[in-house]
Amino acid sequence: MTSLVLWSWLAAALALAVLWLIQLRTRDATSVDVAWSAALAVLAIVYGLFADGDPLRRGLVATLAALWALRLAYYLLVDRVLEASTEDGRYKAMREHWGARAPLWFFLFYQGQAAVAILFSLPILAAMRGGALDLWALIGVLMWLIAVTGETIADRQLARFRADPANRGQVCQVGLWRYSRHPNYFFEWLHWWTYVLIGRGALITWLGPVAMFLFLFRLTGIPYTEQQASRSRGERYRRYQRTTSVFFPWFPKKESA
Repeated sequence: MTSLVLWSWLAAALALAVLWLIQLRTRDATSVDVAWSAALAVLAIVYGLFADGDPLRRGLVATLAALWALRLAYYLLVDRVLEASTEDGRYKAMREHWGARAPLWFFLFYQGQAAVAILFSLPILAAMRGGALDLWALIGVLMWLIAVTGETIADRQLARFRADPANRGQVCQVGLWRYSRHPNYFFEWLHWWTYVLIGRGALITWLGPVAMFLFLFRLTGIPYTEQQASRSRGERYRRYQRTTSVFFPWFPKKESA
């Protein structure tokens, strides 16, 4: 298994190096988000073909992980690349901050994305190891259905809201966004419990939900999104923050007078 992971890491590193060369010409690093998701889909398929474990178990986990990752990659491709006119604000800020050293730092950043893809592939690989499928696998599939359905609904609700010119500068509070400021991130995190359940709680499978929670709350995701939304939408968003749960869906609070 160690050699499979190492070879996969090497392949991911080479693929991200090629993508880094492309962004040197385009000066747009947004596609790295798509690449990260697509890499997880490829890793899931490779592990499903070559890892140890019951073939049906490997096939099930590979299918679930690949479908989740491909859906996310497609959404990011459309939302952040095809329908966007400029580089994502995060990468613009990084490029300006790094200045003349941006090419080097972006290379390290891209390689970091390859490493993170491998990190998040480990729970998928761990869930593939074991004997025949059991009740825990069924519960895991149900968790996957809830998570992917919820994330898809949240993404579509936000896309429809943004597509309406009348909503420019407004805060999306429709559907799931009424109960959580980041329902897409919540269901993204929930998805990683799929592999804990199918893997019967194997230690390495816990890496998925724990690491994703830390990434969303401390490194990427929520901090930057909240900062940008507060800056662009002002008091409207701050009111939303006071009344709506940041992550776990819950009924909105009434704002005190």
